[in-house]
Amino acid sequence: MVDVPPKRPRRTLRSVGDGELRLRHRVVHGYRRAYRMAGEGPALVLIHGIGDSSDTWGELIPDLARTHTVIAPDLLGHGESDKPRADYSVAAYANGVRDLLGTLDIESATLVGHSLGGGVAMQFAYQFPERTERLILVSAGGVGGEVNPVLRAVSLPGAHLMLSTLRLPGMRLQVDLFLRLMKLLDTDLGQDAPELLTLVDALPDATSRSAFIRTLRAVVDWRGQAVTMLDRCYLTEGMPTMLLWGDRDSVVPVRHAHGAHRAMPGSRLEIFEGAGHFPFHSDPARFLALVEEFTSTTSPADWSREHWRELLRAGRPGTAVGQPDTARNRAVERDLREASERSAT
Repeated sequence: MVDVPPKRPRRTLRSVGDGELRLRHRVVHGYRRAYRMAGEGPALVLIHGIGDSSDTWGELIPDLARTHTVIAPDLLGHGESDKPRADYSVAAYANGVRDLLGTLDIESATLVGHSLGGGVAMQFAYQFPERTERLILVSAGGVGGEVNPVLRAVSLPGAHLMLSTLRLPGMRLQVDLFLRLMKLLDTDLGQDAPELLTLVDALPDATSRSAFIRTLRAVVDWRGQAVTMLDRCYLTEGMPTMLLWGDRDSVVPVRHAHGAHRAMPGSRLEIFEGAGHFPFHSDPARFLALVEEFTSTTSPADWSREHWRELLRAGRPGTAVGQPDTARNRAVERDLREASERSAT
């Protein structure tokens, strides 16, 4: 007799009213934090990238909220959240997400992180594994050192002046024309022209530009990405993880997706052909289908202190402490050697 696994219960779909999608606010540690929250069911946290806001998920939230409680924050220094002179490191953002979820009575969640938000999601899983059910990383930062040269340039001294020139009369039009040309020439950068123009509009004043630069310098310097989670990716063993990437990403190259996939045991990799840095904008239908299928067919991570201790004691494969894995070492040795210089706790 063959054992047939029990069928998962069908999720009840519910409509989402416009009122649920409005921007809300909570004061945490004295700072006003903006967020969107909609739906019912298992918690799904959407974390945007640098210079962006929860608005980037706007068209996806109604569909995701049919089967989930969706929480999409504006990270501190972004969107409608406060922009103080504060700590904008990846670890601080992970703490901020935890504290916001605490005020909303969300004990654990599946985290969906895009770009910088992917690095925040990985850091959250590292700092608070008992509160992380799954990871969905979209064009995530924090894997390899490479990053778009424009971001490296903005990390240099004088960035405030460079960004302020974007507000001069006629500059936005010139940027728009340049991005249109990149799109007409079918360059990788041109794939994200509308989103990049939106990021320019998101820096209207000195306070916004200062927060952007502080955030960028916390993760990028003149050589590229300055922090990584690659050396600790082995700790995701047993945590359902899916990587989504555009094969024409000009900000975080798609080869980072393959490196992360090799370094994260049991992870799943999905490549969006022809998409740039925002695959969930390029093909929202496929993105929604993948998220729904992944969350409905995987069980939340069953974290235990004992298992975590065993993983830490064993160390990552190929180190002196852990058991060697020659095949994997050949594939990721260079990135792991570089990662040892860029670790963030």
